Amino acid sequence: MAPKSKSKSKAKAKTPKPSPSSSSKSSSSSSIFKPGTRVEVSSDDDGFRGSWFSGTVIRRAGADKFTVEYDNLLADERGKKKLREQLGFHQLRPLPPEEAGVEFKFGDEVDAFHNDGWWEGSITQELENGMFAVYFRGSKEQIEFTADQLRKHREWMNEKWVPPFAQQEQEENMVSDPNAKSDKTVKGKEVVATPNVTSDDKDVKGKGVMLTPNVSSDDEGKKVVLTPNIKSDETAEEFNFCEGMLVEVSNDEEGFQGAWFSATVVEVIGDDRFLIEYKTLLDDNSNLLREEADKWHIRPPPPATSENIKFSYLEEVDAMYNDGWWVGVISKVLGDSKYVVYFRSSNEEIEFPNSQLRPHLDWIGGKWVLASEALNLL
Repeated sequence: MAPKSKSKSKAKAKTPKPSPSSSSKSSSSSSIFKPGTRVEVSSDDDGFRGSWFSGTVIRRAGADKFTVEYDNLLADERGKKKLREQLGFHQLRPLPPEEAGVEFKFGDEVDAFHNDGWWEGSITQELENGMFAVYFRGSKEQIEFTADQLRKHREWMNEKWVPPFAQQEQEENMVSDPNAKSDKTVKGKEVVATPNVTSDDKDVKGKGVMLTPNVSSDDEGKKVVLTPNIKSDETAEEFNFCEGMLVEVSNDEEGFQGAWFSATVVEVIGDDRFLIEYKTLLDDNSNLLREEADKWHIRPPPPATSENIKFSYLEEVDAMYNDGWWVGVISKVLGDSKYVVYFRSSNEEIEFPNSQLRPHLDWIGGKWVLASEALNLL
């Protein structure tokens, strides 16, 4: 994104914060992070968002502050002293349990071990020799990894892993149903966007999937199934943006990560750059804000879905807030078609009606790709 001074109007549209009616996520540090506790640490610094680095709690430094020593990050170039930092409670979580025999597939949301940390991404291709291509939203890069460099992505919410590990899930089932068998499965969980692929749809794995709403006249109020419209020999093609086209634009600046704003292409500057005009964001003179955007920060609007669509617990969604669409996860399903959405970037929860939500999709390689199935309880 071209460097420009932001207007007051755009500055308002920063990372979602809870309103008085929203459900606030408690930041009580309780006693889970005692000195010596092994933890993973997230960072708010540019270039590190979406990553987790392992370390150890050294001491408590305040009400919600802790001093942590990293395992792999060093304090100086000589590499003799491990880095120590004072971090907030919201930046810490326990070290996830290790899982054996995990199988990965196209569409899974994963953490990939890279540059001494775990980075959140999505599997976009299943390659030969057990390799997987992983796409990272933050950097908009795709890198190949082996299976032993990957793990299933999970969130630490309300002092629980979501989705739960097998042992955690069994323990929760036993609490809710003492007579439950150890192999009891979780029911009632829907997949965010399920491919409707028949036996004639060959070689689907490893390709971007063009999603089209499959809605009939009597589907009002039901979950929309997004089905892939692909051919067996179809490959990803470059998408051409032209003047006058309605688009969505993202921004890597502080407070705007994870959001997409509606805009119109005013001018094609080159092969990779565009002058866009926002639909709702204003400049200092109260005119519609114009900026330059490159092809990595622009996409067409996602397929439209019914306003009465119903969402499920742990479903990944976009929420309309402060004039933009912000990616989050359904953390609570309320009555009257209302939901609480958890935002990873701000570690906050906010309540929304379903009319302000839509299923989350990623635009990769000129195609809409299914939102991760890893956030669903299988």
